[in-house]
Amino acid sequence: MIEKVHTLSQDKEKNIEKVIVNEHLHYMHVILPKGEGLPLHQSNANVYMLVLKGTLTLALNHKEPHRYTPLTLLEIPFDTTMSVRNVDMEPLEITIVKAPAPGTFYKK
Repeated sequence: MIEKVHTLSQDKEKNIEKVIVNEHLHYMHVILPKGEGLPLHQSNANVYMLVLKGTLTLALNHKEPHRYTPLTLLEIPFDTTMSVRNVDMEPLEITIVKAPAPGTFYKK
């Protein structure tokens, strides 16, 4: 078998799953129940975020948050302050791709 197969979890609880982490990219699968979020942080690479289920509430660089629905793909540049939250009843499910991988080309 040439390909590697990765199966994503189907949890209902908070889960930050590092599916692929290598020198080329980081691919994560995230599930956030109502009221949950990721810690406020600076993006350490170009970030591509796909909303799979629920509604993403995202604030960038301390600006007003915007809401994104399923099948919305966001492209967020390196060194952007990010607040990722789920404020809705339905669990939020997103994938996050960082490419190139953090530390590959970026220096502050």
